[in-house]
Amino acid sequence: MIYAQILAAGKGTRMGNVNMPKQFLSIKNKPILIHTIEKFILIEDFHKIIISCPELWIEHTRDIIEKYVDDDRIEIVAGGKERNDTLINSIHFIEENYGLNDDDVIISHDAVRPFVTRRIIKENIEKLKKYRAVDTVIPAFDTIVRGMNGELLEIPVREEMYQGQTPQSFNIKTFVESYEKLSEEEKSLLSDSCKIILLAGEKVAMVQGESYNIKITTPYDLKVANTIVEERI
Repeated sequence: MIYAQILAAGKGTRMGNVNMPKQFLSIKNKPILIHTIEKFILIEDFHKIIISCPELWIEHTRDIIEKYVDDDRIEIVAGGKERNDTLINSIHFIEENYGLNDDDVIISHDAVRPFVTRRIIKENIEKLKKYRAVDTVIPAFDTIVRGMNGELLEIPVREEMYQGQTPQSFNIKTFVESYEKLSEEEKSLLSDSCKIILLAGEKVAMVQGESYNIKITTPYDLKVANTIVEERI
């Protein structure tokens, strides 16, 4: 089975003085989360589309989905404390309700990246036929430096540098096995799911993202997102 997970469990602390998590803020009178869900319901491959949201916001999430979306594949699941906890919660939901098969995969995407394209999602699904994990990336156009304590340590070769986006996609059993090998300290430090699989020795494929597949985390990002929507109308 192919599952989608939309990660909407963040609190949005960088968005400033707002009265709700950032995924529920609106772009052109429609919640960001709904813009994102609308991209995924167009993909016929998904058995279920799991929306992971803060436990205190489950009813609100259900209400706005019922207002804007009609798709019986959607399931709402409480998120966890950290990103990988949220992913594990969704995997537990899948296992408890549908069982886990060796070839089950999950396409995991940030709720606040509403401009993901059909091509990106479909290429993630296609790459999982050959690889156990897939990351969506764009080339790093600026020079990337590595530093510590106010000192520059290294300037990597720019042509080998990429910026990570989402979706990040995995064979479910591979992710669980890789995650369970981590110590509790490693689990608390490693927030990137693809890195967890890399550390387990698996190859991770790359899918070309888009520069406009932005993550809306600040008030400036929200203004940019509204501009993108206006230009598409």
